Amino acid sequence: MKDSFEKIIKSTGEDITRPGLLDTPKRAAKAFEYLTSGYDVDLNELINNALFPSDSDEMVMVKDIELYSLCEHHLLPFIGKCHVAYIPSGKVLGLSKIARVVDMFSRRLQIQETLAQQIAATIQKVTDAQGVAVIIEAKHMCMMMRGVEKQNSSMKTSATLGLFRDNQATRTEFLALLGNH
Repeated sequence: MKDSFEKIIKSTGEDITRPGLLDTPKRAAKAFEYLTSGYDVDLNELINNALFPSDSDEMVMVKDIELYSLCEHHLLPFIGKCHVAYIPSGKVLGLSKIARVVDMFSRRLQIQETLAQQIAATIQKVTDAQGVAVIIEAKHMCMMMRGVEKQNSSMKTSATLGLFRDNQATRTEFLALLGNH
C-alpha cells in the first residue's frame, strides 16, 4: 500500500523527496489500513459474550454514535452520527457493543444506505430482537469538496426491521425519542 501511495503522490506532479512528503506514503498507508480495519473484525470476538438475559421488552436506544467512513465511490470520508434502537426478546447487548458494531461496518469502503442496513441486520442477528431501527445522518466530503460542492448538505438514511417496520406506534416512539434529529 505504501508503494501505491507513493505512485499516487508522484502522479500529482509532487516531488516525493521533499521533506514534507518523505514519510507520507508510509503514514497514508497506515491511516488507510486503520480506516478500513472493519474488514478484519470478527463479529463473535467483538460481541465477546456480552449478551445478558433480560425480561425487558421496552425499546433500547443509543443515540449520537459518531461514525467515520469512506465512500466507496471516491474514497473520501463521510462523517456523522448513528442512532440505533432495538426491542429485546429475552436478552440485551452490552452498550459498548452497539457502538463497536457501528465502527466495524463504518471502517469499510461503504455507502451510507448499505451501512444502515448492515448495522440493523447485525444487531437483529446478534440479539434476536423483536425489531431494530437505525438512522444515520452524515456529511459526505465527495459532495462537499468536489462535484456540486454543497457545504451544508447532509444525508439521512434509515433501516427498520421487525416491529419498527411493521408497527407504526413503535416507529413513532423511536422518532419521538430521537427528538429533533
